[in-house]
Amino acid sequence: MAKGTMIIDGQRVSFDGEKNVLSVIRKAGIEMPTFCYYSDLSVYGACRMCVVEDERGKIDSSCSMQPRDGMVIKTNSKRLLKHRRMILELLLASHNCNCTTCGKSGQCHLQSLAQQFGVRRIRFDDTREHYETDSSSPAIVRDPNKCILCGDCVRVCEEMQGMNIIDFAYRGSQLQVMPAFDRKLSETKCVSCGQCAAVCQTGAITIKNEIGDAWRAIHDPKKRVVVQIAPAVRVAVGEAFGIPAGQNVLDQLVTALKLMGVDEVYDTTFSADMTTIEESSEFLRRLEKGGPFPMFTSCCPAWVKFLENENPKYLNNISTCKSPMEMFAAVIREKYAEKDAESGLETFNIAIMPCTAKKMEAARDEFKRNGRPDVDLVLTTQEIVDMMKETGIQLDQLELESPDLPFGLGSGAAVIYGETGGVAEAVVRHCLPDKSKNALREIEFLGLRGDAPVKEATIHVGETELKLAVVNGLVNARKLLKEIDEGRKFYHLIEVMTCQGGCVGGAGQPYGLKATKLERGEGLQNMDHSAMFKRAERNPVVVRMLDEMGEQHAHELLHVHYAKN
Repeated sequence: MAKGTMIIDGQRVSFDGEKNVLSVIRKAGIEMPTFCYYSDLSVYGACRMCVVEDERGKIDSSCSMQPRDGMVIKTNSKRLLKHRRMILELLLASHNCNCTTCGKSGQCHLQSLAQQFGVRRIRFDDTREHYETDSSSPAIVRDPNKCILCGDCVRVCEEMQGMNIIDFAYRGSQLQVMPAFDRKLSETKCVSCGQCAAVCQTGAITIKNEIGDAWRAIHDPKKRVVVQIAPAVRVAVGEAFGIPAGQNVLDQLVTALKLMGVDEVYDTTFSADMTTIEESSEFLRRLEKGGPFPMFTSCCPAWVKFLENENPKYLNNISTCKSPMEMFAAVIREKYAEKDAESGLETFNIAIMPCTAKKMEAARDEFKRNGRPDVDLVLTTQEIVDMMKETGIQLDQLELESPDLPFGLGSGAAVIYGETGGVAEAVVRHCLPDKSKNALREIEFLGLRGDAPVKEATIHVGETELKLAVVNGLVNARKLLKEIDEGRKFYHLIEVMTCQGGCVGGAGQPYGLKATKLERGEGLQNMDHSAMFKRAERNPVVVRMLDEMGEQHAHELLHVHYAKN
């Protein structure tokens, strides 16, 4: 890696392994403006906002420049400031500037940079053709009129997910970002992961907003609103209120929801323990019968959708267990049926999730009974943040209130469902006959944790040597499936998480780069370490409920089969 010293705006700055000049500039305490630079993706170098000027007057993009010893640059010369203001003015001229009602208002990078550089008027007319907004997806809304052609959505879809759902089309002034043949998102193989919306700099791609539906349910006197909160939400929702990433704010969030008018608040870790027990039992049955292997975890709906679209021959390999969200909703719907009949109220299930694909999952026919979905509404972490801000609630100033019983109790194994490797580790904890503390520590070092593209581990259950894999991102899942098809790899159990870092990196979370996602994951691990009990089978309420259900009824209520399209 290159080492040396640069002169940046007259000050000497050393560099040691930074991948580009932009990184060295930021190291010097200068926040360079960018649109198309996203550190977790490849360098694109198209927006030209990060340009610098060398001692000879040459201008170039700092994101695509390699640092060299002795290099001398300016970052804020008269020419550069004029250049940046012109770029911003041209972008605004071809941008739908209904900022006050835009879903990204206050978080729009174009908006913030226009304010930063003092762009107060636009001298150019908007001559671009105006396009129809695409709201056909259950999770994503695409407004081409707000696109600034930064390409972040194109690259995240290709590089992290390997899906290539959207790309550049046409040339010159006609250049657009769109699905092939300008199809609607619902007509493509989009899996609703939402990562395109997470990296979108403007309001061109946003998460479908269902806050209005939530308020209508809360304010309806004929509805009993029951909310479940996923593990990853508690370590990210506080970021919007100045609380560090990874800090557990579940109890403050419970208080906030009660203040907002929600009737009952539960913890999805409860049903995650159910999922662990049911999935482990299924896995052990497969071991007895000799397959089919690998068994894929089923908690990530974008991954399930990916298999349906791309490799349906593996649908029988997916665990038949519903996701924790759907298990919880199925239990609540059944448990409250009699209560609803007696009270005259209708139970309305809301799930607060870090994941945009959960909106798609909730709408699937497999999770409807008598024409009604078990989960009535999915709100992302960011949507619940917006609702709290709408009511003036300051999360960091609230008193603590625990989730309601009996569905507010979960194990440490359930908490780590929110991090990549957590589901596989929870299953291992349940399946291993050794239940000692030392065994738990050994499991931690198996190699299932961390954000590597593919993690592998081998464990012994009795005399059987089990091969496990944990996959981050669909682009890596695609590669692994190819290796399995070609006979180069074999595993008994594979966990796939579509989003980087697992659910903590879901597109419904507050925006954060890789380091932030790692901090969220560490927060979940800390909660696991301090949990009252570490394994699903130690959850007394879950064990009792499963015993009362009986094996046959539990299978009918908690399991699902995905059929080929």
